[in-house]
Amino acid sequence: MASYANISADQGADFQTILELEDANGDPLDLTEYNLYGQIRRTYKSANAVDFTIVKNNATGGIIHVKLTSEQTASMKSGRYVYDIYSMNTEISNSRIKLLEGIFELIPSVTKIIE
Repeated sequence: MASYANISADQGADFQTILELEDANGDPLDLTEYNLYGQIRRTYKSANAVDFTIVKNNATGGIIHVKLTSEQTASMKSGRYVYDIYSMNTEISNSRIKLLEGIFELIPSVTKIIE
């Protein structure tokens, strides 16, 4: 079963967070052999999705960096979304594990930057 965490970001700004993932025993989750994927959707059934960029900062220590660009957050309407992050191991018959899920809140921006 996946861990649950709510996260929030500012509309029109870059978003990034570092996550430390652990197994059921509280040990760092070794992500060496896994590819990571994550998406945000308005609801679980929504056809449109925004993809996270996920980088393994320390694969054996279970530390990942999750990012969205300012262009991505600007293109989204403010409000509540759902998200999840999966790992996939192509060496073990495409084994998929949901690592994390929760509510993603996009906070509206007051300042509009004109370039």
